Amino acid sequence: MPREKKLILASSSRFRQQQLQQLNIPFDAVKPDFDETPLSAETAPQTALRLASGKAYSLASLYPDALIIGCDQVALCREQQLGKPLTVTKAQQMLHYLSGQQVIFYSALTVLNAAENRLHQHIDETRVMMRSLTDAQIKHYLSREPDAVHCAGAAKSEGLGALLIERIESTDPNALIGLPVFRLVDFLLAEGMNIL
Repeated sequence: MPREKKLILASSSRFRQQQLQQLNIPFDAVKPDFDETPLSAETAPQTALRLASGKAYSLASLYPDALIIGCDQVALCREQQLGKPLTVTKAQQMLHYLSGQQVIFYSALTVLNAAENRLHQHIDETRVMMRSLTDAQIKHYLSREPDAVHCAGAAKSEGLGALLIERIESTDPNALIGLPVFRLVDFLLAEGMNIL
């Protein structure tokens, strides 16, 4: 029987690590070495997919026999791409911009079989209708949900993020958190991992 491939999550995101832990599959999380700056001519889905693939490929030489999971998420609202704000001030600006708007979250997933240079790719699209928010509500939310600065568009859907959201349309509720789990399972099964 062939030996199970090592599984690497190319992410330092604890949210994605928690999602993968719920599947009870052994993995190592490794911070990818990849520049996440969007390119000017890219669409939001193209940015998300390029970053997800780049993160996976950035670890291929370190883990040449592994399956490497790369993920990225880009929010799009009124034709503007929104990444992670990283500061409270930028988070306030983003949430003010998103107030009362529809936001599309593109959650890209790649699984790279490093040994065979085989890449599985998927982009999950989640449509979120945001509530109309006052400046006071935004400040209150960010004071109670400090992790939101590490989420695309500053909208952390799990936890208190439910206060910001009016409606979600999605084929995979996991994707909005950052990891399209349903398609990940498909890719791991396609690579022969004994996960079920």
